[in-house]
Amino acid sequence: MKKPEQELAEIKSMMERSTRFLSLSGMAGILAGIYAFAGAGIAWYWVYFPSTEYGLGIEPYSMDDLRIYLLAVAVVVLILAIGTTYLLSQNKSKRTSQQFWSAASKRFLVALFLPVLVGGLFCFALIHESSYGLIAPATLIFYGLGLISASHFTLREIRNLGLGQILLGLIGAFFPPLGLVCWAMGFGVLHVVYGSMMYYRYDR
Repeated sequence: MKKPEQELAEIKSMMERSTRFLSLSGMAGILAGIYAFAGAGIAWYWVYFPSTEYGLGIEPYSMDDLRIYLLAVAVVVLILAIGTTYLLSQNKSKRTSQQFWSAASKRFLVALFLPVLVGGLFCFALIHESSYGLIAPATLIFYGLGLISASHFTLREIRNLGLGQILLGLIGAFFPPLGLVCWAMGFGVLHVVYGSMMYYRYDR
């Protein structure tokens, strides 16, 4: 016969499964961080390398070309991150016999992507106004807001990840020359750190 505390733990687990999206893959977070590192490295090379002593003689890109190239890199990183997260999280749901598309996963996606979508539109407004130094901080802040909102419907570690993104975004907003560094720290370092934590806690 099961003890009352065991029954309560099982009931709590069942309720959590029905209200939270628990198939989020930690490995996907690690890979998203790696993609962000690569994208930040490419962006730094295009923006800053020609002006360094090692880049003498290299013709810098025009602002119009640079804007298109950086946007293309951002889109590629985003597609890779979303695609990897989808595939690995779906595999995790199959491995743990959990339903991938559920009411909880839909609430998670709405909570996450509504602030991200608004942030994306805001970044296009910044581009329109030539406020390029605020684009990287804005992506961090809106993404962090989305993570905090979505943390109510998934693993609790996501909330702290969101707070870290917002903090780095605010630092980048007050110190625009550090924007790309903050972006690499947020989307790169924090994703790898929290992805590793989630992988060792929930995926193994």
